[in-house]
Amino acid sequence: MLGKLARQHDPNVLVGFDHADDAGVYQLGPDSALVQTVDFFTPIVDDPYTFGQIAATNSLSDVYAMGGRPLTALALVCFPEKGHLETLERILAGGLSKMIEAGCTIIGGHSIRDDEIKFGYSVTGLIDPKKVFKNGGAQAGDRLLFTKALGTGVISTAIKKGVAKQSWIDAAVASMTTLNRTAAEVITRSYGGMGVPGRPVERGSAAQPPFPIHALTDITGFGLIGHLREMLLASENVSAHLRVGHIPLLEGALECIREGHIPGGLNANRDFAECMVQYEDGIPEELKTVLFDPQTAGGLLISVAVNSANELAHALNAAGVPAAEIGEVRPQSGRLISISS
Repeated sequence: MLGKLARQHDPNVLVGFDHADDAGVYQLGPDSALVQTVDFFTPIVDDPYTFGQIAATNSLSDVYAMGGRPLTALALVCFPEKGHLETLERILAGGLSKMIEAGCTIIGGHSIRDDEIKFGYSVTGLIDPKKVFKNGGAQAGDRLLFTKALGTGVISTAIKKGVAKQSWIDAAVASMTTLNRTAAEVITRSYGGMGVPGRPVERGSAAQPPFPIHALTDITGFGLIGHLREMLLASENVSAHLRVGHIPLLEGALECIREGHIPGGLNANRDFAECMVQYEDGIPEELKTVLFDPQTAGGLLISVAVNSANELAHALNAAGVPAAEIGEVRPQSGRLISISS
């Protein structure tokens, strides 16, 4: 709908909504810019504190995906008039715990009465305008790295139905409450980005050359295929090939799909984007399905030059980020995305 509105022209807007990027970037001066994002949603787990943590982690993710450092956040709260205030207190406490971990200060917020609980944040960060990571710019030959596992959407659906195994819940919650901060730090320190308070920024050098990362995004509501589609369309004359057997999956994800715990968002993602996908014969239906699973606080998808892919993956793994190479960028041909085993 935004695309139907009159277009504003402001030369300080470095990243707007033109290419469905993760956050907006507004330049303040030669060496500083704001990065801004907002996200909120309904509960996807039963525990209020955990829900608050997940909402905060998800809201912060877009700032990390741009290469920025979160600074401040405003809470967005929808809460029933007759709801228990202890529940709201636990949600806010959970969100605060993750904001503290991120070094991001909550400076206020807004609440309204609503029959259904909704919670999230508007987050503002700082970024060097010369070192903004966008979702466009992928180049043929790049390797695609992914820093988390898929499956939070189908597992969350199983949780809502009361049929999720505890081990599935534990794995999904661990993923959804893990900040993308460490992954972003590895990328921005090597790139010479903004860094984080208390940690030195390592500029490119012979000992620590910058990784040639051409495009970066986080995988959230549109699923892996949807966000990869945005990355490719925002780039020039490229397509992508994924090896489904290399894509990490959360415990229980495929079982949820086989048992029919499919969120409506997954079906919407598939209806919209599957026309751009070509599958190799023999790929199981559940593996095709999980590629469209809407993620909450998902991982980063990185398009990096082939000669640096192994080094970047090693650096991420050494920092505790389970990065995996899941495919590659190719010259544009045939369907936008091809999938093999």
